[in-house]
Amino acid sequence: MAKKITNLLIFLPLGIILIIFCVANRQVVTLAFNPFRPDDQVLSLSAPFFVFLFITLIIGMLVGSAATWLNQGKYRKRARTEAKAAVRWQAEAGRHKTHAEEIAGHLPSR
Repeated sequence: MAKKITNLLIFLPLGIILIIFCVANRQVVTLAFNPFRPDDQVLSLSAPFFVFLFITLIIGMLVGSAATWLNQGKYRKRARTEAKAAVRWQAEAGRHKTHAEEIAGHLPSR
C-alpha cells in the first residue's frame, strides 16, 4: 500500500508536468541535417518541438544504459567465474564428505 502511494505521489506530478511540457512546446520546428542547405526538404524533418526533446531523451537513456552495461561487464565476468568456482568447491566438498562417510563405515565400532 505504501509503495502504491509513493508511486502515485511521484508519477502523478511527473505526468502532469510532462503533459504541460508537451502542450507548451507543440510548435512545429524543422530539424535540418544539411548544414550547407538548411532549406533542403530531403534532409530535414518537421515535428512538434517536444517530439525532438523526447527522442533526444530516449536516445540519451539508451546510450547511458549501454555504457553502464559495458562498464559493468568486468563485474559480471567475475561473478560468473566465482560462481563456477563455488560449484567446483561444493562438488569437491561433497566428494570428500562421501569419502569420509565410506571410511567411517569401514572403521570398527567400539
